[in-house]
Amino acid sequence: MGINSTEVSYGFGQMGSVFNDGTAAMTPPTNKVFVAITMLDDTTFDTSAGLVAENDITAGLEYVGTDTAAHDAVLSPNNGESGTGGVIVDVSNTFPRGITIYGRWTSINPASGLILAYIGI
Repeated sequence: MGINSTEVSYGFGQMGSVFNDGTAAMTPPTNKVFVAITMLDDTTFDTSAGLVAENDITAGLEYVGTDTAAHDAVLSPNNGESGTGGVIVDVSNTFPRGITIYGRWTSINPASGLILAYIGI
């Protein structure tokens, strides 16, 4: 018998989704974040605020973004919780159609492409 957990469901995008076929910035509802992004076409993100991650570096919770490098202890030294080698996503990075990325983002601003973003808590 399976366990029906709303906490798990809500954390994995069961709070709705949003479609974007342009270059408008998107934000999730209050007290929520985007937890997954599916690329429906080859997609790039605005360099400065394309993927604004909800990071808690001191807890080791870091997600890819265009504003900071996730898991790059050289650029964001902390208490040893960060990994190394992560770089910032910039407009020259193309995410191919069909790929889904997972994380926690407070804002998404595509520079090109079509995306479907899933909302969670």
